[in-house]
Formats: sequence, structure tokens, C-alpha cells
Amino acid sequence: MTTLKARLRQAVFVALRAGFRALPLSDGQRDRLRARFLRDHGDWVPPPPRGRIDAAAGQVHRPVLRADEAAIGYVSHRVDTLPAPLPATLVAFYLPQFHPFTENDAWWGKGFTEWRNVTRALPQFEGHIQPRLPADLGFYDLRNPQVMRDQAQLAREYGVGAFCFYYYWFSGTTLMEAPLRQWLADDSIDLPFCLCWANENWARRWDGRDEDILIGQQHSAEDDLAFIAHVADYLRDRRALKVDGKPMLLVYRPHLLPDARATAQRWRQWCLDNGIGEIHLAYVQGFERPDPRDIGFDAAVEFPPNMSNPRALTADQFLINPEFHGDVRDWRELAAEIAARPLPSYTLYPGVNPGWDNEARRSGKGRVYLHASPRGYGDWLSTTVHTRLAAAPANQRLVFINAWNEWAEGAVLEPDARLGHAYLEATRKALQAPTAGTAAVRPCVVIHAWHMPELATLLDQLKTSTLACRLVITTAPEHRTAVDAALRQAELRGEVLVYPNHGRDILPFLQVAELLVGQGEDVVLKLHTKRSTHMQQGAQWRDEMLRQLLLDGHAAQAVEAFGHDPSLGLLAPRGHLLPVRDFIGANAPALARLQARLGLSVAPLDAPFSAGSMFWVRLAALRPLLDAHLYRSMFEPEQAQIDGTAAHAIERLLGAVCMHAGFTLDSLGKGESDAGRYAYAKRG
Repeated sequence: MTTLKARLRQAVFVALRAGFRALPLSDGQRDRLRARFLRDHGDWVPPPPRGRIDAAAGQVHRPVLRADEAAIGYVSHRVDTLPAPLPATLVAFYLPQFHPFTENDAWWGKGFTEWRNVTRALPQFEGHIQPRLPADLGFYDLRNPQVMRDQAQLAREYGVGAFCFYYYWFSGTTLMEAPLRQWLADDSIDLPFCLCWANENWARRWDGRDEDILIGQQHSAEDDLAFIAHVADYLRDRRALKVDGKPMLLVYRPHLLPDARATAQRWRQWCLDNGIGEIHLAYVQGFERPDPRDIGFDAAVEFPPNMSNPRALTADQFLINPEFHGDVRDWRELAAEIAARPLPSYTLYPGVNPGWDNEARRSGKGRVYLHASPRGYGDWLSTTVHTRLAAAPANQRLVFINAWNEWAEGAVLEPDARLGHAYLEATRKALQAPTAGTAAVRPCVVIHAWHMPELATLLDQLKTSTLACRLVITTAPEHRTAVDAALRQAELRGEVLVYPNHGRDILPFLQVAELLVGQGEDVVLKLHTKRSTHMQQGAQWRDEMLRQLLLDGHAAQAVEAFGHDPSLGLLAPRGHLLPVRDFIGANAPALARLQARLGLSVAPLDAPFSAGSMFWVRLAALRPLLDAHLYRSMFEPEQAQIDGTAAHAIERLLGAVCMHAGFTLDSLGKGESDAGRYAYAKRG
């Protein structure tokens, strides 16, 4: 009976939601009614869809990964210049939770800090990045004053202009204020800051709702005055973040105040009467979106991922934990939708978000935004700074970032073990003015060299082609000397990058492509010293592909094609662009997992691929693969496998990757393209 009742409520909820969306309401009215309904009837909301277990495997497949493994795309600390003046002030939300204090000891156990939540998290499905562990700053304790000095220094280096500290005030009781008072007392920390009063209840569920309250709010006129008097020292500090000379103060949820307009007026008058002067009041658009002028405030602050509802991806995931009941969403849709929003008539400071995953706080029930990446975040931030704010007055060019150190919510700019300083590097890069693309295409040739005799021949062919290019050669440590000798013999200049003999030609190429994208390269010719010793016609296969891609004027044709058609993503040698479905081999399970891991809208089985793994490609077309930042450990140790490895699967995946990114595929060279008569691979 209970199950039937729950199903009826969920059915009613779906019907009510459809009607609610059709009502002619303002955003503010809609947000307030939604919040009231969810507060009283949250159990009516249908549960998210469930993920899948691979029935063919007969059991849950759990990849063995180290949580501290550096992924492809890891970025070390690097000093660089910032534009002057900065095009906007970046303000990062900051959580002062990372130190033990009395209340947490009582509620969660002696010595508890947020790091306990962070380190206990487990991956719930394949490709779920948990736990997420800190790198350079370590598992810091904010009782150590050097930590905040180091954080401020790092923020300044990478273009973060201020921290917005969450402030926890409960009718005279403050939580986690000790680090902020420590900051206030240390004038050597030269970074602006403001406060955001997290004026909701502190609940055991970490969501501010009214269930299982640990310490609650008691809003009143008297409390308003006590609060503003208590935070006056922060407002008076020389480092207080100011707008038009007015110190800034944020409120997280103004609708929880009995009368937000009256509260704002009390605060303004108190500050005028006590030597602070005018203040700049803003609220956070986390749960509601009123016009700030209607509640006596000056501005609003965007707070993604809240107030957005991108596509659900839960049902696509291959579960590690069969009991996972969380909600998985597409971060890329979140970023694209918010980046395209026009600014309203009132003052709104836009927000960006480097990712979100609160699994650490809600074991087995987290809300996870998949497919966040440093490049995607950097694109969002750059668009926000240089496009959304292009017409904003100079005093309103603030962008808020959620967040600097929300480790248990997966919203982090600080360096982590997986990608290092990649998000900070993307932050600094986004502040630079975008550069206009050039019409000329100067390609880069990337060669993976394992078989040295074939390398000498290949370099001679490259020289014969007269292709003006940048040359990069990847090889194993034991072949470095031979590669240098081959370059000298061919009288060619090239960069040599050394990687372990791991992942065939595919893993080295992904690592080089990651570097080249960061350096602004566009078009690449991918080659390798293919021998294919398991087949008699291996040399013929290699020579045929090289002829189609490089010789007989085909290289110049490729460069011209990419320069003429910006939608062109990949050029395969003619006769070698094959349907994946007909040449799947032993790779079907891996392709299904990779499709989910990368969030591809194009099924690999419905796409073509360049057999033999030599092709021309536009690096932007590989973004869905590169932005996944795969681990090197997913590639099997070399054992002369002829099919079914991660390298074979990714070879077949590239067509779907390019198509998902919105690019086209074509063939280059002379001859026929009849997959039915393909001589170098078996169908099936």
C-alpha cells in the first residue's frame, strides 16, 4: 500500500509540474512556489532513473584505479603574467570548514573536518571521479595561518581577485569563524574578500532543509542588528571587496528572512550610523531569483549549478554500486545554457562553476554533474568575462566562481591529484582576450616511432612531400637515441617526446594532442611506424595509407581542405574510412563504456572510423575525448594483442567523437572506398 501511495504521489507530481511550467509566472514567483512545495512535499518527487549493470559480464565491472593517479592533462604549477588591467574581478566562494571545532566534534565525532567526507567517497559508476584528493596544498588544517597565506598567493597568481567566505551565524553563535578572524588579523594577506551569510539551517543532510536540524536560524529584527554589528570588522577592513567604494555583503537565501527589505534597511542604517557608510548588498541565486531591487538589495549573484536543470545521464551509466540512487546530469549543458543567458535589467553578477559532485556528503545518493573539464570551464569563464559582461559598466564586472575549495561538492579550483593546476591555469587563460583565428593552416605532424627502419622511410617521405609543418615524434625511452639519429640523417628538425611503451600509438597521441591543444595548434597529421606483424600485407597497408595522406600532393590538399571548411574534423586515407558496426571485433563492450564515459550523443556503432589509425584531424574535433582526461592505467600492458584493447576501442571511437563535437569526416586521396572489399581487417 505504501508503494502504491508513493507511486500515486509521483504521478500527481508529474501532472502538477506540467501545469506549473505552463503558468505565466515570473522567475521569482516560480522559484518561491517551487521551494514551498518541495519543502512540504519533497517525497512526491519521483526518484531519478537507475543506472545499468552490464548483463553480458554477469557481474558488476569495477576498474581498479588509484585515486591519486595523474590523468592525461595534468598541469603543474607555472608562473605567468596576467593581463593588466584585469577585464573582470573573479570572486571565488570559499568554505572555511577544514579544521576541527567543538560543534563538529559533537555532531560528527572527535576531530571531524570536511576531509573525512572527501576521503570516504567511492566511485558509484564507471568514470565517476571519486574520491577527489588535494595535491599541492595537501589535507590542510585552517588553524595553521600559513595555509590561508598560501591560498591567497595561489589565487592572486592565477587571476582570482577575491574570496567570498561563507559565514555561519546562528543568533549570536558563529561556526567556523576562527580562520576568518585569523585572516582579518593577518594584514600580510593581501587579497580582497567579502562575506556570504549562509543564513539557512545547519542540517545533518548538508542541504539546509528542515529535516534533522543541528543548529537552526532564529531570524528577527534584533538578530539583524546583532549580525551586522558582529561582521562590522570585516566591512571596515582595508581588504573588504568594494563596489563603488562600498563594502560588499552577500546573503545566501534572502527569502528565509521574515522581511528581506526591512533587514536590508536595518543593516544600511546601522552602517551609516557606525562609520562604515554605504554598503553593497547582494543575494545568491541558489534557490530563488527575485529582482534584488524588490527586496531592498543592490544586486544578485548567479550560483551554478543551482537554478538549472540539464539533461539526466543516470540511466546511461555502468554502475559500480548497484545500490546507487543518485542523480547524474550533464555539466556541459549546464555551462552552455548559463553562458548563453542574457543579463537581466537588474544588476546580476554572473557565475561559473568548475564542476559539481556531492557524493562525498551523500554516499550512494549524490548529485553528480559529469563531463566537467578545465577547458570547458575555461571556455565558460572566457565567454562570461568577454561576452556576457562586454556591455557591463566597469563597476559591475564581477564574476563569481563556485567554488575555490568545496572539496566535498566537487567544486574546486585548488590543485588536485588528478589534474593538478589545470583549473587554475584555465582561469588565468580565460582572462586573456580571445584571439581571432587565422586563415592559414600550419599543420603539425605527429609520428609515433617504435619500428626504427620504418621511421627512416617515413621521414624521407615527409621530406619528399615538402609539407611545411611542425614535427613531433613520440617514442619509448629505449629508442630515443635512434630517433635523434634518424632526424639527423633525414636533415629534419623535430621535437622528440619520450613515453613508456604503453597504449600503442594511441596513448602517446592523446598525450601529445593534449599538449598541442593547450599550445593553440589546430590541424594534425597522425602517423606511426606501422608494421602489423600479424598479417602478411602489413607493409602494404602502411604504404597505402601514407600515399593517400602525405604523398602525391595529398598533404597540400588536406591543408587546403581544413583551411576552406571549418566544420571538417577528420580526413581518413581513401578506402580506409570504415563503418564501426562492420568491423567491431572484440571492442563492443569497451565502446559502450567509452560512450557513457565521454557522454557521446553519437553511438560509436553508427559512426565510421579510420582503420589503421593514420589520419588528418582537427584537434577541436577531439575535444570530447581529450576533455575526458582519461587515465593512462586504462590502457593494458603491451602483450602483442591484435584486438580488444583500449587502444583498439579508441581507434574505433574517434569518428563518433568528431561527430558529437559537430564536425564532419571525409576521405583523402585516390581510389575507392568499398568497405566490403577491405583487405586489411576482417568484418565482424
